[in-house]
Amino acid sequence: LYKLDAGWPRNPASIKGVPYDVAVDHLNSLVYVAQRGDNVSKVLVFTEDGYFKTAWKTNTLDMPHGIFAVIDEDIKSIWITDVGQGPYGHTVKQYSPSGSLLKTLGTPGIAGSRLSPLQFDQPADIFIKGEDEVYIVDGDGGMNNRLLKLTDDFSLQWILGGNGTKPCQFYIPHSVAVDDMGRVWVADRGNKRIQVFDTFLGEYIGSWDTCFLEDGPYSVRFTADKKYLVVVQLNISRMLFLAVPPVGGIGDCNVVSTIQMADGVRPHLVDINVRTGSIYVAELGAEQVHKYVPC
Repeated sequence: LYKLDAGWPRNPASIKGVPYDVAVDHLNSLVYVAQRGDNVSKVLVFTEDGYFKTAWKTNTLDMPHGIFAVIDEDIKSIWITDVGQGPYGHTVKQYSPSGSLLKTLGTPGIAGSRLSPLQFDQPADIFIKGEDEVYIVDGDGGMNNRLLKLTDDFSLQWILGGNGTKPCQFYIPHSVAVDDMGRVWVADRGNKRIQVFDTFLGEYIGSWDTCFLEDGPYSVRFTADKKYLVVVQLNISRMLFLAVPPVGGIGDCNVVSTIQMADGVRPHLVDINVRTGSIYVAELGAEQVHKYVPC
């Protein structure tokens, strides 16, 4: 289904840290890379052609984990989950495309489980659907193992979770995505499964686990045509394309295609350009972001 674009980025040395996630601004043909490391910018911006454009100068990030672009005709913002233990960590933050801090969810520098005021413990990922649906998985190995849905004013609509293996429980929920049929997909990494819920009340729909016997799912994102769910498995350096089921019961997972990367690449999180179909993969072991394009 996809092949590697070996020329992206044009200058691989421009990524000087360890990239943890990537977000695509399809309207302006930009790619945002969230990275960690000493004396490096936490966010780099590239053109879709792979040319380095700019680096954010913000000092309000400890350790970025997930990054998500909300880009339409009226709203342009970049959301980042911060799992750091410093004064800015345990938060989910909204930035302008140039890196100005606009909004902070959570209590900066304080790990917790409270809902008022809202606290996180190493929040892993955020997905925003439309104008009034905000989904956050919390956390990446911390005390919380939960999925939250917030409204457009960031008040809590519903919450699922608890550390465990039963339906609606999680162990290191790592990524979240929402499809066009009202379903929330969560990469329940530690339990080696994907759980699915309805967006309205958070009711359990089903789970997939038979595709993840070797390693848990680290990402959930949909291809541009919405036919496949893109999942990476960090420890075995593999990218899977799973058939997206129609509305109703999700049945069993079905691997349609696989990309086996070199040993040690360690893909972490991905994003999709909904206009071109390109897939961008942040890789911890390779310390690089690679682009895959439709065949």
